[in-house]
Amino acid sequence: MTSLWSDTAGGAVAPRPPLPGDLDVDVAIVGAGYTGLWTAYYLRRADPALRIAIVEAEHAGFGASGRNGGWCSGLLPTPLPQLAKLHGRAAAVAFQQAMIDTVDEVGRVVAAEGIDCHWDKGGTLGLARSDAQWRGARAEAGLVASYGFELRLLDRREALERCGATEVRGATWSPHCAAVHPLRLVHGLASAVERLGVPIYEQTRVLEIMPGTARTMTGSHGAGAGTHGAGAGTQGAGAGMRGAAGGGAAGRHGAAVRTAHGTVRAEVVVRATEGYTAGLPGHRRDVVPVYSLMIATEPLPPSFWDTVGLARRETFTDHRRLVIYGQRTADDRLAFGGRGAPYHYGSAVRPTFDSVPSVHLALRNTLVDLFPALADTRLTHAWGGPLGIARDWHPSVGLDRATGLAWAGGYVGDGVAATNLAGRTLADLITGTESPLTALPWVNHRSPRWEPEPLRWLGINTALRAVAALDRWEGRAPS
Repeated sequence: MTSLWSDTAGGAVAPRPPLPGDLDVDVAIVGAGYTGLWTAYYLRRADPALRIAIVEAEHAGFGASGRNGGWCSGLLPTPLPQLAKLHGRAAAVAFQQAMIDTVDEVGRVVAAEGIDCHWDKGGTLGLARSDAQWRGARAEAGLVASYGFELRLLDRREALERCGATEVRGATWSPHCAAVHPLRLVHGLASAVERLGVPIYEQTRVLEIMPGTARTMTGSHGAGAGTHGAGAGTQGAGAGMRGAAGGGAAGRHGAAVRTAHGTVRAEVVVRATEGYTAGLPGHRRDVVPVYSLMIATEPLPPSFWDTVGLARRETFTDHRRLVIYGQRTADDRLAFGGRGAPYHYGSAVRPTFDSVPSVHLALRNTLVDLFPALADTRLTHAWGGPLGIARDWHPSVGLDRATGLAWAGGYVGDGVAATNLAGRTLADLITGTESPLTALPWVNHRSPRWEPEPLRWLGINTALRAVAALDRWEGRAPS
């Protein structure tokens, strides 16, 4: 089966041509998913004169950006206590607030650019369907409140009014989430970027990202710092990059992207490859690709929704440890997904891994357990794809001015909103603009590398099995 999102994206998108040959630009972006597209969008709006190009191995939205569960959420991949321990309480609070604000920023751009992505900000429900989950829900609500944020605790009656699932003890509810059609968001954002004059070169596989030299990038850094300090804004910083690239020094000594169709030379190269990062030379152990799989039902009748609810298209999950996630789509299906697919040795990513019949069956069984009326309902789609996880489960965005290499990723599946925050942050970093975003604790964070194989394969898959076993035990445990 194919992805629901690809079959309901609103018509075919014309393929974009590959890179026509060698190219000199100010900023080269590797990857035409959310991270790369948002970065180009905000960079170009900050400085319309910047020369920007995006190269993509397949087509825009081929990866997780076009396949995910469609949650534009204020969730952070890293728990608040861990962030507070690493960076301090104030930094953790600032990061969480930035993520919450980002949900509305995505909604603002969707409206401003006329992107038809079925945006519906109904919040998200975390159902508690066992005594252990109810204890966890109460603890989470208290923890979030202790940091000054809203996570409402719903009793059984309130929870069932919103979502008529089985075995519900209660739930948590956050207003900071919108359901979206993820591939429609990609297509709309790609069109917006192209309207700004940024080319997207598809079917252009990157063979290597090459760093620049300290000598060249030091000059660029000085230009950016000087114009920012003088109050000249980002235009001056961008002009400094264009001057270096146009004059040939950056063309010889700046960063570069080598592809099968030519080399793109740039003052800054942005790596926006998430679950495909391990396929780049030198990045095998930086971010591991872990697969998440999804299923979708046929459109469901009004009688089903009269019982189940989700009237505001709230996204939903429960408080088990091995993540599940779902949404009511704009055409009244249930799109539902979860973890559980194995990690593949050597951080391998292949199209055949997108389908694991046993995991898709387990997802169906879980969905029927939640909503027994679906027992005889036809599934129309089953698909999957890799997301990216850093060793410390800490996302990162940054720019090394000494080499001209920038990056963002490690979203652990929470990237629909986080990529927007990353794109805005990268735009500020690249243009030399000091802002509250460039002070957030994920900026220039360096995660430790994953263990070499076979330790990586053994550790990740053992952890997946252990978490699934713990969920099963807690579901059976007496109160």
